Formats: sequence, C-alpha cells, structure tokens
Amino acid sequence: MSPVGKMSAVVAAIMLGAPTVANAGEGTFGWLSGDWYLTLGATGMVAPKFEGSNSLLLSATPIISLGKVGPAARFTSRNDNISLALVDDGGVRAGLTGKFLFSRSSKDELKGLDPVRWGGEVGGFFEFYPTDWLRARAELRHGIRAHDGFVADIAADAFYDVTPTVRISGGPRVSFASSGYFDSYYGVNAKEAAASGLSEYHPGGGLKSTGLGGAITWKVTEPMTASLFGEYARLMGPAADSSLVKERGQRDQFTVGVSTTYRFNFSM
Repeated sequence: MSPVGKMSAVVAAIMLGAPTVANAGEGTFGWLSGDWYLTLGATGMVAPKFEGSNSLLLSATPIISLGKVGPAARFTSRNDNISLALVDDGGVRAGLTGKFLFSRSSKDELKGLDPVRWGGEVGGFFEFYPTDWLRARAELRHGIRAHDGFVADIAADAFYDVTPTVRISGGPRVSFASSGYFDSYYGVNAKEAAASGLSEYHPGGGLKSTGLGGAITWKVTEPMTASLFGEYARLMGPAADSSLVKERGQRDQFTVGVSTTYRFNFSM
C-alpha cells in the first residue's frame, strides 16, 4: 500500500472507530451532537527564516483546536497543531490533526534551489498523562503538496501551577521524518547544486531533531490565555548532514515568542 493509502486507512479507522469509543451504540450523527469547544488564537515569534537557517525572522501563525467538551484539559501547548479530538476522557485524548505549511522561496541563501510550495500535513495525534503533572503527546502527519513524506513529533511537558492563573511548563521534544520530507526541505539535486553552488545531497529518512521547550502561561480570564515561550532544536540525521545546513546554515535552531488563545463553547 502506498504511503498516502496507509494514511487514508489510518484516518478512516480513527473516524469510524471514534463514535464507538465515544458512546457505544451511537451513530456518527449521534456522536456529533452535544457540547463542543473551539479554541482560536495566534502566535507571534522570532524564528529561523527556514529550517536550518542561521538567520532569524519575525512571523505569525494561527492556533486552532476543536473538540467535544469533556473533562477540563489539564494541559495544552502552543506546539500542538490544529486538532480535532475524537476521543477525550481527561486522561487520554486522540483524534485528527493538521498543520499548514507556508511556501519557501528561492531567495538569499536559498538562491538556486527549487522553491517549496505551500501546503499542509494531515494525520492523527495521541496524548496521555503518565502523572498528574506530565503530558506526553505524539503526532504523525503526511504531507500534502509541500512534500510527500511523513513527519512524527513527540513531546513531553511537565507543568506546575505557580498560582491559580500562572503556569510554567517545559520538556523534551524529538522529531522524525521520511525521505520525502527531507528531500523537499534539505535535498539538493544536480541541477540545484549547479545553480546554487551547494554540494549535491540526496537524504534518506530518520531522526530530524531533538530539543527542549518551555513556556509561562497566564489565564487572563476563564476562556482567554496568553503565554511566553522558548524552543531550542538541534538538527540531527539527514537534516544535519544536508549541504544547505553545513555550508550556509546551522544545526542549532532557536525560537522565542508570545501567543494568545480564546475558547468558544457551542452546542450541536
């Protein structure tokens, strides 16, 4: 089965199985009825101009999360991509996830390389709480348009409430990707090598990065939150071996920023 076929099967299985997990005996429409929440927000950050860059750029990204109202979420992170929770019992949460990918132009350090088209990634996520103060989350996504590979992100965050409205959190992150992803963002074919001056490079799949992240989150009101965060990632494997990183970039990637979210509750 092709990678796209495998991903379609996984997504279909999650969607078909979710109503049964949510409430045995109910159909899909029965599962859809009830109380839901929609969390919207935005993140402003200073981050590398592109993956592997040694230059920083100010940018903004949206935050979107949708799910059925259940036990109050113990922890959320700005690293969580757009999510639709199909299972949510407080201790375990799982469902569909997606990520929008901006295009990458062929300017400056990237001159001579083929541009990367805008696109996205879709897949599934799973998170659970080994203890009352620790959340572990994993996402597996397949690229659409921008690349044709898989990306897997795994993170663990310990969290502590300094006051009823202020929380500190942080923990390790690790990311993996297939050759289809690395080829789009780190590969340099013969034509690109001649045009850019970079060494030719054809990556495989494997470990993408390891790192740490942390945040201070403030509950402004019951539905509104704001946070200050920082992330560090060390490129590994095929990413670190890329001529783009070795000859024009760097392995150490730093990100700092602020974000705010607002939660809306509604019924269906």
